[in-house]
Amino acid sequence: MKPTLKPGLTHRLSFRVSERQTVPNFYPESPMFRAMPPVLATGYMVGLFEWCCTELLNMHLDPGEGSLGIHVDFSHLAATPPGMTVTVEAEVTAVNGKRVSFRVRGHDGVEVIGEGRHERAIVNYDKFNERVAEKAKRAQAMAGAA
Repeated sequence: MKPTLKPGLTHRLSFRVSERQTVPNFYPESPMFRAMPPVLATGYMVGLFEWCCTELLNMHLDPGEGSLGIHVDFSHLAATPPGMTVTVEAEVTAVNGKRVSFRVRGHDGVEVIGEGRHERAIVNYDKFNERVAEKAKRAQAMAGAA
């Protein structure tokens, strides 16, 4: 990672919510989710918050590096119907080795919809992908032995 990655850095991301990001479409296999109101699903809000943090981080990473979410602590405070635009603001609050902490907040133009803390780990994607491939091989071998 570059020495430019420091606490106090901020980034903003705006995203227009569509039907695809609503609760009934989150896990369409779930009859309970399909019966819920068509508002931004908490899982999509979490993903949107992570997206903003990754965009901020990527400006300060070296080639071959990426990041993985390792902790989320968000409150989903208000419903957002499709058609509204959510603006997410992220701020780096700490850099501890390869761990980066953020404060994140989302607003839909009417009210704050969510906020909290997030942590990401900086990794080398080639090494990470090798470990995941090895894990998949072990899982396949275990399934074959069962």
